[in-house]
Amino acid sequence: MAKVVTIGEPMIMFIAQTEGALKDVASFDRFIAGAEINVSIGVKRLNHDMTYITQVGNDPFGAYIKEFIANEGIATDKVFTHESYGTGFQLKNKDSQNDPEVVYFRKGSAASHLGDTEIEEIDFTDVDLLHVTGIFMALNENTYAYVKQLMTAARKAGTLITFDPNLRPTLWPNEETMIQRINQMAALADYVLPGISEGQLLTGHETKEEIADFYLAQGSRGVIIKLGPAGAYVKVKTATGELEETVAGFKLAEVVDTVGAGDGFAVGVITGLLENLSWPEILTRANAIGAIQVSHISDNENLPTPAQLASFIADHEGGKE
Repeated sequence: MAKVVTIGEPMIMFIAQTEGALKDVASFDRFIAGAEINVSIGVKRLNHDMTYITQVGNDPFGAYIKEFIANEGIATDKVFTHESYGTGFQLKNKDSQNDPEVVYFRKGSAASHLGDTEIEEIDFTDVDLLHVTGIFMALNENTYAYVKQLMTAARKAGTLITFDPNLRPTLWPNEETMIQRINQMAALADYVLPGISEGQLLTGHETKEEIADFYLAQGSRGVIIKLGPAGAYVKVKTATGELEETVAGFKLAEVVDTVGAGDGFAVGVITGLLENLSWPEILTRANAIGAIQVSHISDNENLPTPAQLASFIADHEGGKE
């Protein structure tokens, strides 16, 4: 199957067992979180080879993450261990009415020191797709340089590149730097995957069509915009001009947790591209995995196998927005 590479920071995630503010919670369940590890798990479960570049601390959290990655069948040869810095973690509360409260403990983590002294060279000659988000590059100047080098090398090798802005304003020194650097990296990608509100902030445009045109003008082949419950929109360059498609999202009886929906969406786009699906099929798959994600509390435990994905689509196809 196709080989995919991504880079990011995996963290231990403690999710509250009861609703309420984090300061009032006494008990938590342990999971693993991180946008890129979510994508890695989802891509691997849909039967594509996956390599995840990261660094953890020489501590129990790091050992658990390495074991978890190996058990998922994700290649671990680029999972490094740092002796001096620890593995990051986060706390997340339960809130049935609003987006959950999330608090990060990642400053100075082992992952943020990846590439401090020497950037690992990656041979992209046998890699089909590199997936990058705007999160890891925001940690510091070294991670930014690492991501830029990876994207440049992949582009030179002719490897397909997908880029999800995945904005985390608190990680950036200021909004201006965030916008400038995110758009700079987007210009190196073949396909850009912003949410509609992200696209509005990053481009200064309001409509999905204008946002797409902004990134197409930068050199992207296509722009896939997440529209939330309304579904998704794509605009791509073709041999004869441009193609546009909008596919409705899936109606759900209940939304449990919105965190991880965009990562699931990215899994659908990545695997759809690798399997040469049509754009309506790709958007349907992406919408479906995003919907599956928001139906569960974990960021990645319920990412589907091919059979589970096909079953979800079949069961919900008539219930689109």
